[in-house]
Amino acid sequence: MLARALVVLLLVLNLGVAAWWTLRAPPAAAPDFVPPADVARLQLVSETKKAANAPAPRVAPTTAPAAPAIAPPAPSIPAAIAVPASAASNARCYSIGPFANSAAASNAREVLMAVATRVVPREQRSGSSARGWRVYLPAMASLPEAQAAAQRITAAGFNDYFIVRQGAEANSIALGRYRNEDSARRRADSLTAAGFAVRAEPLGEGGPSTVWLDLIAKPEFDPARAEAAVQVPARELDCARIR
Repeated sequence: MLARALVVLLLVLNLGVAAWWTLRAPPAAAPDFVPPADVARLQLVSETKKAANAPAPRVAPTTAPAAPAIAPPAPSIPAAIAVPASAASNARCYSIGPFANSAAASNAREVLMAVATRVVPREQRSGSSARGWRVYLPAMASLPEAQAAAQRITAAGFNDYFIVRQGAEANSIALGRYRNEDSARRRADSLTAAGFAVRAEPLGEGGPSTVWLDLIAKPEFDPARAEAAVQVPARELDCARIR
């Protein structure tokens, strides 16, 4: 009798526990754990490897603004030798003379300076009793300048020259001696055409000297009026011959 009562009691208890388990409310979800701000989060080794193997995010390259281009300053040209390109291509040159002496040439030069950008006196001796003629390039400021001019002469196809290194004509370049004026003039003209301001003059005592004025004319220059003003003829001249 007692054993039967215990069995019934255990059965009732099991049924009660089963009914409670079935009918109970689901447990509330536990809140996520938030670590303190000053404590570093622990990472698994697998998470560290994945982070290392992940491709780095592409960042658009930032292009620095290009600096504005600044042109280098143009080399300054002394006003005394600066000639506009248009003026150089249209330049007119004349040789005025001969004048009997330097004083007459000096007076005429004062008159011509008003209508010329440059006036250069040139002395020339008559070759009536000369022993020959020579062609030369006047002395330069230094020997290196004379050597550089000699190199340009060689490059132009002229090989017969000699650099004078001593004496009153040091740093000049001798370009040949000739028996007559015609040969010397032909040599001088060929060198002048190549761009060299050479001179041809007689050797020895020669005849009396005369003075010429070689000038680069301004646009308003009128040869006829110039001749009337200085009372000597004017003839056209290659500008390359004015030194």
